[in-house]
Amino acid sequence: MTVYPFVLHLGPLELTGYGLMMMVAFLMAGWAIQLDLRERGLDEDYAADIVIAGVIGGLVGAKLWYVFLTGEPAALFRRGGFVWYGGFLGAVAAILLNGWRRRVPGRFTAEICAAPLALGYALGRVGCFLVNDDYGIPSSLPWAMKFPAGLPPTTVMNLQGMGVKFPAGADPMQLVAVHPTQIYETVAMLLVFWWLWRRRDHGHAIGWLWAWYLVFAGAERFLVEIVRAKDDRLPWLAPFSLAQVTSLSIVVVGALLLYMWRAPAGPQPLPESLRPKEVALRGSA
Repeated sequence: MTVYPFVLHLGPLELTGYGLMMMVAFLMAGWAIQLDLRERGLDEDYAADIVIAGVIGGLVGAKLWYVFLTGEPAALFRRGGFVWYGGFLGAVAAILLNGWRRRVPGRFTAEICAAPLALGYALGRVGCFLVNDDYGIPSSLPWAMKFPAGLPPTTVMNLQGMGVKFPAGADPMQLVAVHPTQIYETVAMLLVFWWLWRRRDHGHAIGWLWAWYLVFAGAERFLVEIVRAKDDRLPWLAPFSLAQVTSLSIVVVGALLLYMWRAPAGPQPLPESLRPKEVALRGSA
């Protein structure tokens, strides 16, 4: 199967599949947070605050992580060049800082963001597929795909630059079918979203759901990296990629939090700062 990037032209404006799906990802994650807050009887506007903080922190963190990996300061001013884990850390920092500003406990914010973040990640990977980026190593499976206009195209030469081995004499310009790892991640994280969303009334300490998200997200990324075409496999990390080392660290953190917050905690108090104003006024009358 041969796949080309999705690009929508609206006059002088060019909208890529990645940009479109990133917008959809943030909107859908925000909608899920808003729905959760509504069901808890809390201020739904906090969802918009989280999305805005996540967008700003995520973009800054993803770009800074890319610059750290490549050593290219000029990449700060280029359109491309974003790394998921940098975006994840930047978004988490910005969202927690915004929560602190609104006097919302960090664990509660993390709790309500767990399932929506899995949903947003799944949709964001659709964007990677539509722009033909973040694909895998060569594959002969029936659903393997060729990306002739990918970032970069899946040619022998480009894949060799990512550490893939080919027989001597292989045509460097030959297109190669690869694993559509973007789709693998989308399916996996949609399942994670479904599992987490159904367990919002878990009865454990606040933050338990976030701990599970860390375990699932780290494990999913570690496994998909096995068939990813990557250029970040540094000698001192062999045979792992930098993303796999980061993933393992996240799994460990998540497992420790699960152990700490495993015991049933009974009803948990909701943040007073997120109670609707009219409710707060009636309660103080």
